[in-house]
Amino acid sequence: MRTATLGPAERTEALAAMAERELDVLVVGAGVVGAGTALDAATRGLSTGLVEARDWASGTSSRSSKLIHGGLRYLEMLDFALVREALKERGLLLERLAPHLVKPVPFLYPLQHKGWERMYAGSGVALYDAMSVSSGHGRGLPVHRHLSRQGALRVAPCLRKDALVGALQYYDAQMDDARFVTTLVRTAASYGAKVASRARVVGFLREGERVVGARVQDVESGGEYEIRAHQIVNATGVWTDDTQALIGERGQFHVRASKGIHLVVPKDRIHSTTGLILRTEKSVLFVIPWGRHWIIGTTDTDWDLDKAHPAASSADIDYLLEHVNSVLATPLTRDDVEGVYAGLRPLLAGESDATSKLSREHIVAHPVPGLVVVAGGKYTTYRVMAQDAVDAAVHGLDKRVAACVTEDTPLLGAEGYKALWNARARIAARTGLHVARVEHLLNRYGSLTEEILDLVVADPALGAPLPAAEDYLKAEIVYAASHEGARHLDDVLTRRTRISIETFDRGTLSARECAELMAPVLGWDAHQIDKEVEHYDKRVEAERESQRQPDDLTADAARLGAPDIVPI
Repeated sequence: MRTATLGPAERTEALAAMAERELDVLVVGAGVVGAGTALDAATRGLSTGLVEARDWASGTSSRSSKLIHGGLRYLEMLDFALVREALKERGLLLERLAPHLVKPVPFLYPLQHKGWERMYAGSGVALYDAMSVSSGHGRGLPVHRHLSRQGALRVAPCLRKDALVGALQYYDAQMDDARFVTTLVRTAASYGAKVASRARVVGFLREGERVVGARVQDVESGGEYEIRAHQIVNATGVWTDDTQALIGERGQFHVRASKGIHLVVPKDRIHSTTGLILRTEKSVLFVIPWGRHWIIGTTDTDWDLDKAHPAASSADIDYLLEHVNSVLATPLTRDDVEGVYAGLRPLLAGESDATSKLSREHIVAHPVPGLVVVAGGKYTTYRVMAQDAVDAAVHGLDKRVAACVTEDTPLLGAEGYKALWNARARIAARTGLHVARVEHLLNRYGSLTEEILDLVVADPALGAPLPAAEDYLKAEIVYAASHEGARHLDDVLTRRTRISIETFDRGTLSARECAELMAPVLGWDAHQIDKEVEHYDKRVEAERESQRQPDDLTADAARLGAPDIVPI
């Protein structure tokens, strides 16, 4: 089994190695597209580097609806090519590339009109299923079914009886988006890519018109590296225009940011065995099963304020509660909300000012020699975007390069996952962990679960759950710092785990214990532990304050009250 450890020593080595020898490809930005691009390039035999200004997936790619889906609503827009492409990718991820991370999830679509709506919506969902199967990778999901009102209320007793006349149920898939990106990065590293987070591009190296490298600042130590590469891929999402400005031009297209916020509520607040999909006047609203929680989202509004930390306002939260409560027999209140998160979609500017009408297609461009830009798209089709970006970069390389192989390259943890899943009862008996705990680990790490269990064997105290966040073992916190590139407390509480949105305290009660678990791995002393905890507490308070503000402008100002970077 191929593996890759991304600890402090490996990060230092990666930065030095990237600066030492010219790379074939340097990828800027470690969201899902950048991480996928690094994997694509590395698996073609190219010497590859990946740098990220903050943490893996710290932007859009950790703040999505956490769905892998074909985009049912794009059928209504007659965008069949996008849906077909996304459904193929969904099938590949479920069946071959990441079965440990990507799981089927059912959705119920309530019908509000008799006759015509069932025929209209039913034909759309039937086409969706047919396109999935015709892609060659869609046989793993159940087909849709029609339900009467009584049948719908049996699977979703939470619904008001007057909110529907019947329903359709269909399947899509979901994943933990930040964990998926971390796994992508580690997989790229296992095939030889050099990867470093907290490494910000502050300028590009030029020889005439050609871009030949980047100046990269080590955000942790303050040092600066010159990393030379034959081709650079700009995969910075909503920061695309900002990155392009470093070479003195915007480029051939413009990327706009659309804000989407999500609420997280406990499982017992909504009585249902299925997710829900509801129409709103602007888009669609999802109620998505999420372990012992539900995720409710999303909004779709233009955003031109701070990109690093988009803020959810009180108006955003009220909007979601109002729309979900329109169909719930027992309405949700603010007191039911455990967590709130906001993310920005990178949309290609279109003819309409309405962000929901901007393009979700992706674009790859070669604006100047030596630089490729990839932007737009959707999470599900990251692999196609990465393939297109590397294909464009290959045109600028003076050598023959193999074709893309990522369609047949499982992510770390996929190989052997199903066998371990079948043996989960024996693993539980061997380790003394409850079988539900073993299932939790397998669905987060796949066959890499054995590495977590090795930590517990070495220190049995790590087999205990965190007192204030019992879904997670202490070993997972150590592993995040030693193997997954977590550099700060915020990385662990918001991305390696989801404690920041899955607990009413937003992770503040777990902060000090997590920092103390990370400290030996990262070389922190007591003073640094205090700084990490203080920084995290300020971040949570700033987010809470922003969510009390009436609009985007005041929410953004409140969120900016917390510092962005923890000093070392």
